[in-house]
Amino acid sequence: MNAQHAIADAAQRLRMPVLLALFLLITACSDSSPRYQPLAQDSVVLAFGNSVTHGTGAGKGEDFPSLLAKDTGWTVVNAGIPGDTAREARGRIGGLLQKHEPDLVIVELGGNDFLRRQSANQVKEHLREIITAVRRSGAIPALVAVPEFSVFGASVGSLSDSPIYAELAEEERILLIDGIFSEVLSDEGLRADRIHPNASGYRKMADGIAAALTEAGLKPEISP
Repeated sequence: MNAQHAIADAAQRLRMPVLLALFLLITACSDSSPRYQPLAQDSVVLAFGNSVTHGTGAGKGEDFPSLLAKDTGWTVVNAGIPGDTAREARGRIGGLLQKHEPDLVIVELGGNDFLRRQSANQVKEHLREIITAVRRSGAIPALVAVPEFSVFGASVGSLSDSPIYAELAEEERILLIDGIFSEVLSDEGLRADRIHPNASGYRKMADGIAAALTEAGLKPEISP
């Protein structure tokens, strides 16, 4: 019996590292960001958002959708409306999807909802409705994380993304473009006012968005 117990113990010790490795592999796979194929250079991208997408605080052609179009060769439609909220934007996403038939939709919304004291959970569910509409159209959704504005955080340069964006991205298994908007608004040299980037800030946003898309595989397809 002692020999049998010794063999069983040895087998169990050998099995544990294997099970641990499998567990870590499965966990890593479940936490990994979604991966995509490159987009053709004639692809249409819809930038769907508020005044930050529109480009308030900078000159014509200095908004991040225009810069992204120049950098990638994609047709990037700027569908940013100053003052828009995630709640209100639900009513216009369908028409834009039908009109432009985009391959990719970059959603940048929520800041005005926070300024109007909408609850974070409400904002999250309104964004989810927009993401659902994008998916149903056949387009790929990408979500830009937005900070919940804080006067103190802005004054000391420490704004951070609202946690609802990471939660939503994980729940819906979509690409999250995080950190970049908060970083821009935390730097006085990159913003025109407390809630809008300046030209340099939009350049940084365009670079950050392009980098996140590229990392996920969503880069311009190279022609043979």
